[in-house]
Amino acid sequence: MRKFIEQLDILMKDENFIQTLGQIQVVVSKILSLAMVAIILSATAHLILFLAQELLFDPSLVFKETLFEVFGLFLNLLIALEILENISSYLTSHVIQVELVIVTSLIAIARKIILLDLDKTTGLEIVGLAAVVFSLSVSYWIVRRTPTRHP
Repeated sequence: MRKFIEQLDILMKDENFIQTLGQIQVVVSKILSLAMVAIILSATAHLILFLAQELLFDPSLVFKETLFEVFGLFLNLLIALEILENISSYLTSHVIQVELVIVTSLIAIARKIILLDLDKTTGLEIVGLAAVVFSLSVSYWIVRRTPTRHP
C-alpha cells in the first residue's frame, strides 16, 4: 500500500499529471478521429446508394421531394469532414483552432437554413438563426483579423 501511495504521489506532481492528461487527450482524439472516419465512410456509402436508387428508379430523373434530402446528406458529409479536420488539427498542434470551429458551426447553420421548412418555422426561430449567423460571422471576422500568437 505504501508503494502505491508513493507512485500516486509521483503521478500527481504537476508536471507528471499534465503529461498524463496530454497523453489521454491524444488517445481520445485518435479514437474520435477513427470514429469520424467510420461515420464519413458510412455516410458516403449511404449517399451513393441513395443517389443510385433515385437515379435508377425515378423515371423522370428529377429528384422532386428528395432534393432537400440530397442537399442534407451532402452538407452532413461536409460537416463531418470539417469535424475530422478539427480533430486532425488538434492532433497535429495540440491546440483547438477557433477558426475551424467557427467555420464548422457556420456550415452547420447554413445546412439548417438551406433545409429550413418555412411552413413550420416561426418568426422567432428565424430571428434566432439570424442572430447565430451574425454572431458567428462577427466571431470569424474577429478571429481572422487577430494576429496569431505562437510561442
